[in-house]
Amino acid sequence: MSSCARSSAAGLAAWGFAELDELRVEHGLSVAGFCRAVGLPRRTFYDRRAGHRAGALARGPWPTPARDGIRVIIVELALKYPMWGHRKIAWLARHEHGLTVAEATCLRILREAGLVLPVDYVRERRDLAGARREAFLETSTQRNRVWQMDFFELETSGGGTWRSGDVIDYATKLVLAGPVTATQTHRDAIASVQLALDRAAELLGRPLLEDLTDPETGEITPIYLVTDNGPCFRASAFARYIASRPELTHIRTRRRSPQTNGVIERYHGAIKIEQLWRQLPADGTEMTRMVDDFRHLYNDVRPHEYLDGDRPTDRYLAEPISPPSDDPITPLPTRQTVRIP
Repeated sequence: MSSCARSSAAGLAAWGFAELDELRVEHGLSVAGFCRAVGLPRRTFYDRRAGHRAGALARGPWPTPARDGIRVIIVELALKYPMWGHRKIAWLARHEHGLTVAEATCLRILREAGLVLPVDYVRERRDLAGARREAFLETSTQRNRVWQMDFFELETSGGGTWRSGDVIDYATKLVLAGPVTATQTHRDAIASVQLALDRAAELLGRPLLEDLTDPETGEITPIYLVTDNGPCFRASAFARYIASRPELTHIRTRRRSPQTNGVIERYHGAIKIEQLWRQLPADGTEMTRMVDDFRHLYNDVRPHEYLDGDRPTDRYLAEPISPPSDDPITPLPTRQTVRIP
């Protein structure tokens, strides 16, 4: 009975009546019980039987030209990145192979190959993404306007516990820094922020202050660095460091409100599920390598649904779009003022 119950109407759609009836007889089921077990309408079963007795040819399999030309590429990408679903695989095919693949087509190919992610995995990822939507009432859409920072810790297979202090740009989802350390003090937090500042300037090819300065007014718009209320972020030494940096303004979230720091929490969920929990690092050295490798994958390879399939590095380096002017727009006249002769 178990193999019959695992069958589905979608999987049996291309079967002829002889195969269907053989499966029913094999499990000793009535027509009603068989159709209920596999989710096949009884009318479809009886129609197939009538066609079979009349000598009609079995239907299908139908041609699938949209899938045939790209199946090898899609399966190869899915095997290379088994932690990603069909949407990311479809976007990745566009980035790496120049293919425009419909998400539904990609899903069908992966389903045929048995490479669709389990339902529980997808549900967990969506739950983690829920915090992202609650991060801010007015979301930032430009780079270097809001950065989020937090630590996560991991016990390695060798028994030690190591931390990674990550800094991420809210709008572009670019992870700017994430050094692995054995402690979580204000010194570690300062080192992470400094690495993020240096990395931002390196990517932009100019001082970060220049990107934050209005070219017309010369006014500096500092980056809001959002953290939780951990001891390292409440330390006076960390506050003095932030005060010495004109690029930054520190904001701490409300107590017991991790969803306010949703983007960095989302990144921590991704790196654990897609990398670290799949094969625990043995020690801090191996964890450093794995974190660095995933940061490169996350920034430069992994398509992001929030970014419409783009990669964070591409969005971060794109020139920001100027906001629309607040000047009132004079409407065009709609009434005829000149008499037509």
